[in-house]
Amino acid sequence: MKVGARSTTGWRATIAVAMSNYIEAGSIIAIATSLAFWQSAFGISDFAVGLLAALSANAFGAAIGAILGGPLCDRFGRKAIYTYDLLVYMVGVLLAAFAVNYAMLLAAFVITGIAVGAGVPASWTYIAEQAPSGGRAKHVGTAQLAWSIGPLIGFALAAGLAPLGLLGSRLIFLHLFVVAAVVWWVRQGLTESTIWTEEGRGASAIGARGLRGLFTRRVNVTALLFLGGIYLFWNTVAGQAGIFMPRVYDTAGLHSPVAQDLLQVLVWGCTVAATYLGFMRYGDRMSQRLLYVIGAALGIAGWIVLVAFTDGGMPTMLAFAVLWGVSAGVGAQAFYGLWASELFATPYRASAQGVMFCVVRSFTGLLSYFFPTLLAVTGLTGVGLLLIGLLTVALIIGAVWAPSTRGKTLQEIERERYGSRGSTMNTEVAV
Repeated sequence: MKVGARSTTGWRATIAVAMSNYIEAGSIIAIATSLAFWQSAFGISDFAVGLLAALSANAFGAAIGAILGGPLCDRFGRKAIYTYDLLVYMVGVLLAAFAVNYAMLLAAFVITGIAVGAGVPASWTYIAEQAPSGGRAKHVGTAQLAWSIGPLIGFALAAGLAPLGLLGSRLIFLHLFVVAAVVWWVRQGLTESTIWTEEGRGASAIGARGLRGLFTRRVNVTALLFLGGIYLFWNTVAGQAGIFMPRVYDTAGLHSPVAQDLLQVLVWGCTVAATYLGFMRYGDRMSQRLLYVIGAALGIAGWIVLVAFTDGGMPTMLAFAVLWGVSAGVGAQAFYGLWASELFATPYRASAQGVMFCVVRSFTGLLSYFFPTLLAVTGLTGVGLLLIGLLTVALIIGAVWAPSTRGKTLQEIERERYGSRGSTMNTEVAV
């Protein structure tokens, strides 16, 4: 039987597509837990380490992939991205696993980042379009769940393989290669998004596909500002925490690499639990605005605890891990993935996510470029206050402008925001 002859549908399709998020997060954690080993092995400076982080799947690499992949996804279909993105990804992680110098490692991180950036917007788009209207948060939450499991497994592997040093890090990259190969094979049986097939190419009343159509409507621009604001301020914090958290723990007094990794296992264990028991269970049933605010507030509380009680030892670390972990499970990224698929019309749904992902990861990259030096110069207090401020802005934006879309079909939301397909009416509604 040909690989493409089988059919992958329903929850199996959702899980296969959601694995883009496992692969993205797994890449970031593989980088985070290996940076110290690479730095020691290749004798590179903090500045060079910042460049690795800035050009990786955590930042600029993903930004480039997203701005390319989003419009391509709208033009050629959601499935088209899945035919090629993981092949590129496998090249990147394989290069990282066998890197023998800094240049080879840098190229590996850039290639991996581009593949991740192309795949993630397509995954959120596909899942939302195929999900039932009464369970869209639950299905989109699967992507968030996969994103959480990636670091959970990544940090657990890092702790277990720590005695092997750099070899252990290389093995983690090889594990990502194997996962990507299996997921790529499963995805070959995916059917194209029904909504894109039936509506995406015939929506002339909505406007042109891709970036051109996206920026010609005011309703799109307001949604871009709202969602971009949420994701920008939150992910700038999460991006640093994801890749530089071992350095933050070290600055706070926790010096053991194994202890740092185990603490991160707790963080992501809490995120997995909160995603499943919180976002996936209640995202379709209760006020999404309230759930968002709860998650955002817990994240702020976590960083306040870490900054205010730096000398509190392990109890402080544990409190931070639980608060930040639960926050990530029901917070900005989960709602961003949901709302970003709801607030844009089919012809440019993926393009919108590509634009926002590009901008957000670019800002994350800018801070990543200087973060190791900034942490060394200002200490945890200075960096922590900056991060708390960014999280507070994200909370305010979501609390004020959260949309009312729960339980509605994507077609109903589209008609409310854009007017009838059969007319040229431009119905503007509040985000």
